[in-house]
Amino acid sequence: MNPRRLTPSMSVLVAFEAAARHGSFTKAADELSLTQSAVSRQVQALEALLGVDLFNRDGRRIDLTAAGALYQHELSAALGRIRSATLQTIAFRSQGGTLNLAVLPTFGSKWLLPRMNDFYTQHPDIVVHIHSRIMHADLASVAGDMHAVIVAGAGPWPGYKAHKLLTEKLVVVASPQALPEYRSMTAADVGASHALLSVVSRANAWSDWFERNGLDHRVMRLGPSFELTAHLIQAVAAGIGIGLVPRILVQDEIKAGTLVALFEPMESGRSYYVAYANRYQNLPALIAFNEWLLSLSFPDN
Repeated sequence: MNPRRLTPSMSVLVAFEAAARHGSFTKAADELSLTQSAVSRQVQALEALLGVDLFNRDGRRIDLTAAGALYQHELSAALGRIRSATLQTIAFRSQGGTLNLAVLPTFGSKWLLPRMNDFYTQHPDIVVHIHSRIMHADLASVAGDMHAVIVAGAGPWPGYKAHKLLTEKLVVVASPQALPEYRSMTAADVGASHALLSVVSRANAWSDWFERNGLDHRVMRLGPSFELTAHLIQAVAAGIGIGLVPRILVQDEIKAGTLVALFEPMESGRSYYVAYANRYQNLPALIAFNEWLLSLSFPDN
């Protein structure tokens, strides 16, 4: 097939995408500072090149055909990436720009966001767009088109650079109001009469804790599971059960006395990292964010 047919000019693609988004040649023309007839001709040229009708026309009304809807879906994402790449390239001139950051939801809300004002104070010309992502085994599926991601894992991740932030330690927590006898509890008491709350992504956390404490798994009384660690923490505070959570995420609650930590923390075998694909390593906004993040002091968790 002729390569030109597979790579239409940018002008006709932009005209089609605008018309498809607005459902109107006139509104697309206003956006692009063109005449309505110019947009219509651009779309007709694209249809002729592809050999496919992209719009159904009924007088002044236009509607996408099935083929047109599919083309718009794919093209909109591609144009979005082109525009983003252009903005990031321009950012090299001013050393500012934007950063798309994926972060674990609870880590983002409880640890990162309270500190972001300090970053903006130091870098007022950079905007960080924060997106919540639940961690999976495949880092690429978490990162997607993000410039960087803060994850908890073990690495390494081929194709990514990763900087360790801290070693993760899990701690058993309970509500002192719901569990007034917590001071006299032993590890053996944990599974006997208390619901053990868990996070879906850490299905084996309690099993690991029982094994490290030499306890019989058969006495575990598993309670509800939660997708987000934040929800588990709230459930523990409400007295629904006992939780096993990253200590760094409950330090405020422990300090305030709404939760109490039982026993010594247990290393989970995972660490928190900031990671990014190799292709983004020279992005000014990412360099600035990494330098700021790695300069922070992480508490002994």
